[in-house]
Amino acid sequence: MKPTALLALTVLSAVGAARAETTDGSIDEVVVVATRAPEPLSKVGSSVTVLDEAAIKDSQVALVADLLAQTPGLSVARIGGVGSQTSVFIRGADSDHTLVVIDGVQINDPSRTDGGFDFQDLLTSDVSRIEILRGSHSTLYGSQAIGGVINIVNPEPASPFEARAQAEGGSHDTGYFNGSVGGKDDALLWRLSANWLGTSGIPTFDERYGGKRLDASQIGGGSGEIRYDFTPNVQLDTRAYYTVARTDFDGYDTPPNFTFGDDNEYGRTSQLIGYSGLTLKAPEAHLTNRVAVQFTESQTRDYDPDAPVNEAAFAFGTETFYGVGKNVREEYQGTWDLLPGYQLVFGAQHERSTIETDSPVFDLSGPMPLENSATMNSGYTQLQAEALPGLTLTAGGRYDRHSAFGGHSTGQLAAAWDLDDGHTILRASFGQGFRAPSLYQLYSNYGDPSLDPELATGWDAGVERHAWDGRLTLSATYFHRNSRNLIEFIDCFSAPGPLCAIRPAGYYANVDRAIAQGVELQATLRATDALNLSANYTLTDTEDRSPGSPTYGNELPRRPRNTANASATYQWPMGLRTIVDARYAARSFDDAENLIVMGGYVLYDLKASYALNERLELYARVENLSDKHYETAYQYGMLGRSAYAGARVKF
Repeated sequence: MKPTALLALTVLSAVGAARAETTDGSIDEVVVVATRAPEPLSKVGSSVTVLDEAAIKDSQVALVADLLAQTPGLSVARIGGVGSQTSVFIRGADSDHTLVVIDGVQINDPSRTDGGFDFQDLLTSDVSRIEILRGSHSTLYGSQAIGGVINIVNPEPASPFEARAQAEGGSHDTGYFNGSVGGKDDALLWRLSANWLGTSGIPTFDERYGGKRLDASQIGGGSGEIRYDFTPNVQLDTRAYYTVARTDFDGYDTPPNFTFGDDNEYGRTSQLIGYSGLTLKAPEAHLTNRVAVQFTESQTRDYDPDAPVNEAAFAFGTETFYGVGKNVREEYQGTWDLLPGYQLVFGAQHERSTIETDSPVFDLSGPMPLENSATMNSGYTQLQAEALPGLTLTAGGRYDRHSAFGGHSTGQLAAAWDLDDGHTILRASFGQGFRAPSLYQLYSNYGDPSLDPELATGWDAGVERHAWDGRLTLSATYFHRNSRNLIEFIDCFSAPGPLCAIRPAGYYANVDRAIAQGVELQATLRATDALNLSANYTLTDTEDRSPGSPTYGNELPRRPRNTANASATYQWPMGLRTIVDARYAARSFDDAENLIVMGGYVLYDLKASYALNERLELYARVENLSDKHYETAYQYGMLGRSAYAGARVKF
């Protein structure tokens, strides 16, 4: 079926789950992620999707990754139930090519082998807005922004005192609770929040293949923020976030063949985020300066109660892995409104990352912990100008200096052309992306300090059309990205490489290349004041282009070629709100050799909510209504039909 036909079908059938550029189709929505400064969408040349507070509330989902799976250009792979490792792919890029920003803080985990972010513990309870920037955008955001940027914004109080709470329960002994209090009065803003999600879970090793053990998960955390305006032009902002989780999972130590199956493994994770920033505005507010310090610490510890004692490594416990990754960043950013329609954004950043990791049970000849660090100094600038009425041009450049691989430069261009007062907008952008080698890839027993950064060059072009007094919004975008210098682990036991003589256990090398191209189609229709329809379709054609590789020409794993979402929302006269959602993913492969096929699937969700009054709302949903069996990772279980109900209250 052709993409345009599929899009029309999903709109007319009014089933599924999707959001277009904004939940109400407005092109005047102000976004920050595209330029690191507030800007109306009509002036943004890059591809951006905004999920506002209403969209997040309507989704009723507890995990951010489940919400992202409903947006164009994104696919999600989870290896098990709630709390399991979760990867997000933007336009077919690797999961570690997705940069996550939470309230201005760039989040990654230097202790992971790829240094990327795992969405497994990220809840929606403390999120008021998500901006998704698709395409290569390392000019403003540096390393990891090859596929795109996900900017997550926490809510802020608007009155002197306000409080909110939510409680939910449902299938698999699931309990979900969150609450917040805060206030904004004159110069002071403050807010405290807490959340907890627990479930008895499902077998990580899929029941269809024999999995029986339920893998439970508990996720909890909290945050706090204080902002004080000393004067209208001087502001201090300090905030912190903390998350801790415990999750059971299955592994590969099932005897006698050590294949994947039920066992008693579990893991503990925690993440601490700290931020303190001072904002100084010039008296005429034409120049805004911000200096800030960011701190992140991620810890992962895995345990296997059945692990054998490794006396050679002095490992008499059950800890199979520990990793501690830290980032400290000092940054400055300036935003200068040069002239009406002209804005300059510029900044500098110093970053120091550290890693401490080991696998005690598997050390063959004794403890082999890895402790190392790297620094990166960066500077960037971007100019946005309304060159002609309705035509906004953007150009920028960046230079990074890494302590291991040296210097690297990136550039970016974009254009947005409003042809007829917001009815038709043309967009195009070109950008370069890079990912610095992770500390593990540089300095572990398999690492190579001479690795080069992974690189990408991408572009996209599209059109957006608003009709019927803004009731109908249609958009189409073509994208293309070429990635090179991708880092792969060379397994000397199965596929010997040129360095296996000196590194018989394997090593990392810049050997891979890949391309990704495709089309994103979106539509929203406010058919009546009570009925809203939306849909999206994404064609993502990925291909391994690694020279001399036996997988040359294959699709990249765990990235469906075709995905589609659609949604129908109806507001009944008596106050009941109902939503019917569906999500489609075509077949995909679990391995680079394209030998393990995971079938396509369609998932249906039914949601309802009822506001008893302005303060209290009841809601319920049934997910995977048809109880469809599906996989996003081979042999890993996913939730079947599940039902949940809850209440929200605000004061």
